[in-house]
Amino acid sequence: MPDALRQFFELRRDGFVQLAGLISLALVVYMALVFGRFLVYWAGSRNAFRRNRPARPGDPSAFQWHLVIPCRDEEAVIAQTLTGLRAVAPAAHLWVIDDDSEDATRDLVLAAAGHDTLVHLVQRRRPHARIGKGAALNAAYREISASLPPGTDRSRVVLGVVDADGQLDPGTLEQVGNEHAMGRPDTGAVQIGVRMRNAEDPRPLAGRGRLANALARALVRMQDVEFQANNAGMQLLRRRTGSVGLGGNGQFVRLTALDSLTAEEGRDGRPWPERALLEDYESGLDLRLAGWRLTHVTETNVSQEALVSWRRFLTQRTRWAQGNMQCLRYTGRVLRSPHYRPAGKAEVLYTFLQPVVCVLLVVLTPLSLAITGAGLVLFPEETADFQLTYGPWMVAAFVLATLPMVFWGPTYRRLVRPDRSRLTGLLWGVLVWLYAYHLFVVAARAAVRMLLGRNGWAKTRRNAEKVAVGAPTALES
Repeated sequence: MPDALRQFFELRRDGFVQLAGLISLALVVYMALVFGRFLVYWAGSRNAFRRNRPARPGDPSAFQWHLVIPCRDEEAVIAQTLTGLRAVAPAAHLWVIDDDSEDATRDLVLAAAGHDTLVHLVQRRRPHARIGKGAALNAAYREISASLPPGTDRSRVVLGVVDADGQLDPGTLEQVGNEHAMGRPDTGAVQIGVRMRNAEDPRPLAGRGRLANALARALVRMQDVEFQANNAGMQLLRRRTGSVGLGGNGQFVRLTALDSLTAEEGRDGRPWPERALLEDYESGLDLRLAGWRLTHVTETNVSQEALVSWRRFLTQRTRWAQGNMQCLRYTGRVLRSPHYRPAGKAEVLYTFLQPVVCVLLVVLTPLSLAITGAGLVLFPEETADFQLTYGPWMVAAFVLATLPMVFWGPTYRRLVRPDRSRLTGLLWGVLVWLYAYHLFVVAARAAVRMLLGRNGWAKTRRNAEKVAVGAPTALES
């Protein structure tokens, strides 16, 4: 190194080392806070699990049921879904929204409607189609609303949203209509549990080798643990804080609650947000802000297929993370709302900020590593001493950040698979801990998409689909 350049760095050595120390210390403190957030949230969810008491089934005949199935190129699953829904809900109207599919979805639905008068097709065409699930749901809302005869008690009409591959458990309508759910007139929406029906599939990737199938089985199992343990505990905690979130599969909404949203300025006939990547969660926020009660029912589930492809999984979760970031615009309204208790506001902010927290970590970690690398070249002795002091803490903080997730493995085993050993439950917990780190990857991808102005809504392909049908459509700005 030239003498002049060496002298330049020597003069700035102390400042450089201090900067490296500050960033590394910030990383340690930051990871400790992440660990604390996970731990507090897990403890609250665990306590909610322990205090949960099953509710008695209600009378489904007290309500008029309309099950809405958004479809975009769903020929692989839609016929089976309609058959399953009819078996569980024999008196329900089934409204299939064909979002301008390019496969045989429309023909299959028309064939089903030919022998079942309660099956209806909601046909959408471009340019109004393929702009997001919210717009598709709004089209169904308008047609259902128009189909009701004059004098209908709209408070007794319930719309349920089911994915194109979704199957409701027997007794679902009885549980959604129980005295703690739709049986209460102030309840605007109910979310039921979600489970993965291919969690026990020994060969999720037929025709592939042992390693590929082992990885796919692990991915499927982790999604089932996530929904049946982690997310269920989260929803039970939210039920206590008054901040239950709605999901894209298995949400049931009272028609009068949707009507109240359309009464807002600029939303005529559009209760669901149309330019949102998480229209389900945002619709729950809108309902709560409008004063409606939301609750979660644990006594029944909707099943769906877990993804077996890591690529499709990351694409789906990137969309979810980006949609979560879009929800930050609700922060002011939630904090000012009289309908959210302080605990509910804290929980909502936790949800809003989770991907932001992950992005900050993704930024801080390589920055710290880059400064450390430069320090080892320019000031090796000082940097080595510093790393001996702070290095182990940084590694420990990163490893421990999501450690509370391990507890969901034994919880899942106890609730869902008590026939499995405690050791298996612990192994699932370790896998969930490692699985949780995908949040940092998808949050970073989502942040990049937002910076690039890429807000397109892309449908997640089903496992049975070999190639993508159609192209993502950009959301209106």
